[in-house]
Amino acid sequence: MLKVILYEDNESLRESIATMFDLDNRFQLAGSFGNVLNVAEQVAAITPDCLLMDIDMPGMSGIEAVRKLRQSQYQVPIIILTVFDDNVHVLDAIQSGASGYILKKHISTRLFTSIDEVMEGGAPMSPAIARMVIASMQPKNVNPYNLTPRETEILKSLSTGNSYKMIAAALQISIDTVRAHIKKIYEKLQVHSQTEAVSKAINERLV
Repeated sequence: MLKVILYEDNESLRESIATMFDLDNRFQLAGSFGNVLNVAEQVAAITPDCLLMDIDMPGMSGIEAVRKLRQSQYQVPIIILTVFDDNVHVLDAIQSGASGYILKKHISTRLFTSIDEVMEGGAPMSPAIARMVIASMQPKNVNPYNLTPRETEILKSLSTGNSYKMIAAALQISIDTVRAHIKKIYEKLQVHSQTEAVSKAINERLV
């Protein structure tokens, strides 16, 4: 029977996952904790076969805990369970030494298969996460539209959902200047709207 430790600050989710373990006799939930402040000591005492780790934890994040364990030479497989599906959190977790990364919305269908996979040396990931990791490893296009640094900066800000007013304030320029830059961006990208510009920027990795 494989021993697993769960780190999750949401009590109801911890209980739901514990119930899942009760229904599968291949696994034992040997520890369940609401924070990772004593993670190294707990892992040393319980000697689990696998860890399930939330990212957004009180006092210390799951990513910091993963990093701490790896620095302490603990090589136990660690699967990140989280609602975050953005590049920053995913890549931080993987670079810190996480073995797999699953979105919480997939826990009910993928949890045990993911544990099986990681115990066999695999790296379980939700499909969307896997695509993001692959995309992050590919080089960005080399400015094929000859955007200036300022235009690229404004396009990046647009892509994060900032308004013209917010962009103007952040860059300390007038809204009219922002509009002029955006008009030039549209011309260079050969698009006619903010939605088209942002979509093209993301799809072609311009930002």
